[in-house]
Amino acid sequence: MASEHVLLLAGSYAAADQPGIYLFALTSTTGELTPLGACAGVTNPSFLALHPGGDLVLATSETGAGDGNPGGVATLRLDRATQTLAILGWQRSGGDWPCHVTLDPRGAWAVVANYGGGSLGLLSLTAEGVLGPLRDVAQHEGRSVDPERQQHPHPHASIVSADGHFVIATDLGIDQLRIYTLDTTHGCLTPHSHTLARRGAGPRHLCWHPNGRILYVANELDNTIAVYGYDPGKGTLVERQIISTLLGKTSANQVADLHLDKQASRLYVSNRGDNTIAIFGVERDGSLHLATLKPCGGNWPRNFTLSPEGNFLIVANQYSGELVVLPILEHDEALGEPIARAKVPQIACVIVA
Repeated sequence: MASEHVLLLAGSYAAADQPGIYLFALTSTTGELTPLGACAGVTNPSFLALHPGGDLVLATSETGAGDGNPGGVATLRLDRATQTLAILGWQRSGGDWPCHVTLDPRGAWAVVANYGGGSLGLLSLTAEGVLGPLRDVAQHEGRSVDPERQQHPHPHASIVSADGHFVIATDLGIDQLRIYTLDTTHGCLTPHSHTLARRGAGPRHLCWHPNGRILYVANELDNTIAVYGYDPGKGTLVERQIISTLLGKTSANQVADLHLDKQASRLYVSNRGDNTIAIFGVERDGSLHLATLKPCGGNWPRNFTLSPEGNFLIVANQYSGELVVLPILEHDEALGEPIARAKVPQIACVIVA
């Protein structure tokens, strides 16, 4: 692919015999989207992760045993010359409805959040670069205050520390951040510590500040962002700030995704229901102030990503079934009107590849 184009991959909810992962070229100067094709063969590939090596993609298969199809993770080979994906293998994730997968910095281990099963699954990658069988399952227990969403544990995402030593997982169902030691010798997740979120917060997704000492967590149920101080030596978190994503609005909403720009000057957060992107300014100490809210260009912004040059924000609007490109502006308006759209039925995720 020419250097003026960026490869995007979009995951969706689709049957195994239907296209589920879509490939697009994003023109880095204009934001134009060019469809490149799609890949079938994975049921509900709702979340994607790119291996650090750049030629492997992991896709969660968000299914459950109740459907006769236990949750799993697929490994796919990305051929950049032909701009195609080929399925290399599939492994069980250790629980129902896996909705997130992440890799350690070396790309040797994958951690899967099984939302329906209330667990984290740990898998290693083989010498050939594909996922081997499940190595460990860390089962969560408990409940919290929401009678509909928090009667059982629901791990939603995880992130690995820069040194690869700790895994931090959000659990929406029990309002906790669970921290595990990633034991690569024995292939297991060893409980290390945990941090209580505010009751009813529903921690969902998370991202690091570049300094590795600040963690931002999107709380789905109470529409807030939590800022935590992280001690890399001790593997512990301390809450520093809680801030709303809605500028005082009271509309029905569920916070979804969050991403920090490369300069660590803006944090972007997607509001589903309000259908906006909240843009936060980031202070030198990592604290946040909510600058503005801008339309997401569709309905239900489940996931989004930033272009490598930081000039576009690309949104996966699930209910309107579209991938939408928004220009990032330097002035206070922050985001412009959509400049490109592409249809992706039941889109759930988009990543830069």
